[in-house]
Amino acid sequence: MNTTAPIAVSVVVPVFNEEDSIALLGQRLHAALAGLGRTYEIVLVDDGSSDGTWARLQALARAIPHLRALRFRRNFGQTAAMSAGFQAARGDVIITLDADLQNDPADIPLLLARMDQGCDVVSGWRQQRQDPFLNRRLPSMLANALISKITGVHLHDYGCTLKAYRREVIQDVHLYGEMHRFIPALASWVGGRIEEVPVQHHARQFGASKYGIGRTFRVILDLFTVKFLLRYSAGPMQLFGKIGGGFGVPGLLMLLLMIAGNLAYHLGCRNFAEDLVKRPFWIMTAFMLIFLGMQFVSMGLLAEMQIRTYHESQNKPTYVIRETLESSC
Repeated sequence: MNTTAPIAVSVVVPVFNEEDSIALLGQRLHAALAGLGRTYEIVLVDDGSSDGTWARLQALARAIPHLRALRFRRNFGQTAAMSAGFQAARGDVIITLDADLQNDPADIPLLLARMDQGCDVVSGWRQQRQDPFLNRRLPSMLANALISKITGVHLHDYGCTLKAYRREVIQDVHLYGEMHRFIPALASWVGGRIEEVPVQHHARQFGASKYGIGRTFRVILDLFTVKFLLRYSAGPMQLFGKIGGGFGVPGLLMLLLMIAGNLAYHLGCRNFAEDLVKRPFWIMTAFMLIFLGMQFVSMGLLAEMQIRTYHESQNKPTYVIRETLESSC
């Protein structure tokens, strides 16, 4: 991230085909930020819009101070646009929101007030969400419950883009896929204090939503990635070894049972051991389980090597220091 100017607040907004709303968004952002009494900037990222959004952004940059606009060559997705905005932002606090005017810039002071109380991430909670129930709110409720359960970071509204982040919490977070919505969970790994505040949510005034229920499956896949990063990024063998043991140990026990049955069969205890000796199912199952166990252990070893390469190639520590005290004596 750039550090060329001391700026208190950066507002990052991914934009895609929002030519009708962009001028009003700029006016509302300027009105909300100008009254803060803090230095600020607005970073709008055009995610390869195919309408007149970029022309509207150019006009907005001439009319509103402290505004910068980035333009992608093509549509890379909301996560990529947000990542580019984070890299371009210079503020100590970075706030994100949607460009469709459903998030209200007037709520920005609420997030900053909670940040001033010592929070590292403040997430908006759309208590009165103005979206259809079946295809938007219901899937979102289920997804929020699932994400909270798996990550251990309990939020009512992971999907709300209106969030505030302290720079040091997100400066080393790399975003892929649909992972922008999991930033609060990723921030928890570095010990970030995360809280929620109720915010307004307005019905869409212009155009149609760019996101449908089909996006849910991609979010679920990324959720598994986040869970792995949170729990096993420093020791993947702990995961793959447990799975391997879950397959391999029963396989070994079955193999030992067949050996014992074979000995018992030759010692004359045929009523006890005949089924074990004569049925190939036991042999096939035992060796298949042992083979699967070895496969998962091997995957764990490879993952351990990759994790070490990941940390060492980036000089990335496996810990995060909050602050350091030194004796003055």
